[in-house]
Amino acid sequence: MTKAELIERVVLIAGTTSRDAENVLDGFRDLVQSTVKRGDEISYRGLGKFSQSSRKRRMVLNPQTGDPMELPAMKVLHFSPCTSLKRIVRGGEAAPGLRRAA
Repeated sequence: MTKAELIERVVLIAGTTSRDAENVLDGFRDLVQSTVKRGDEISYRGLGKFSQSSRKRRMVLNPQTGDPMELPAMKVLHFSPCTSLKRIVRGGEAAPGLRRAA
């Protein structure tokens, strides 16, 4: 799903304007990015938790040449889906029905 399709669906479900839907989605994205960059985590009930984790320096093989190379230590984004989202994806629980705004 593209950003434009996501905005279109939010407009139908929430009964708002596309400008308002885009502003809310962009605000959520910006908030997640700035919060995780600071090293804090952000949880959204029913979706999951966004956080930052660290990877140690390590040796890997270059996939093109097969030569060993060193990857530096780095910070990476980590997303942990909540239990209910995991159940929905695995098929053990039905996805919530989408309601259109009246």
